[in-house]
Amino acid sequence: MSVDAARAPSFLRGSFVIAMREAGAYLDARIAAVTTCAFVVLVNAIFMNEFFLNGVVGMDAYFRVVPLLLPFFLAAVTMRLFAEERKTRTLELLLTLPVAPAQVVLGKFVAAFLLVGMFLLGALPIVVMLCALGDPDLGLVVGGMVGIVLASSVLIALGMFVSALVTDQIVAFVVAAVFGVALVLLGNDAVVAVLDGLAPALAVGTLLKDSVALLPHLEAAARGELHLAGLVHAAVYSTVFLWLTTRALERARA
Repeated sequence: MSVDAARAPSFLRGSFVIAMREAGAYLDARIAAVTTCAFVVLVNAIFMNEFFLNGVVGMDAYFRVVPLLLPFFLAAVTMRLFAEERKTRTLELLLTLPVAPAQVVLGKFVAAFLLVGMFLLGALPIVVMLCALGDPDLGLVVGGMVGIVLASSVLIALGMFVSALVTDQIVAFVVAAVFGVALVLLGNDAVVAVLDGLAPALAVGTLLKDSVALLPHLEAAARGELHLAGLVHAAVYSTVFLWLTTRALERARA
């Protein structure tokens, strides 16, 4: 997805057009808005249940539940991005337009991120409530939100890659959700212990937790620990999946 510096403005304009087209499609289909609202209500309801049980003025419970549900939400968001266009054969028409596959990929990626922004806005009432009831650490809140954004970038890029390979939205959803959940759970201590127990000499679980899993970076961000490793992890995996998606579209265009 490298772009010559002199062509960057035109590249970004083309990506912006694709992003606006995709955002309009999300609104027209209504499924994205419904999915986002349902996810916000579900996460907030789970948080409020734990909040009233524990009475802690903080968002720890929120940042514990989001990683478990985020793969399903973003798989639902990305499943139609290319699979539906392949099925309806509008992808061939899109690729005949004067835009590069990389512009299409970046535009759709940005459009999907708009829904992540809507989801994060759905947490605003919780923050306002906590500020009214006590004195929450807003630094931890911001850190947790940054962690969600970084994890979302990886999961969106993964979902787009899966959607570019198949023609059925349901298949795209299931595959992206399964791999997304795996990326999260590989950082769970219980899963790490089981995998390490299968091959103690190799310590596969620890290796996957340190190099692949999303959960450790999410948890660190929720504790207010924004490390360079987390930023690099999200950037590298997002870039790789976006590059693979671009390659898949280039093969479809050929």
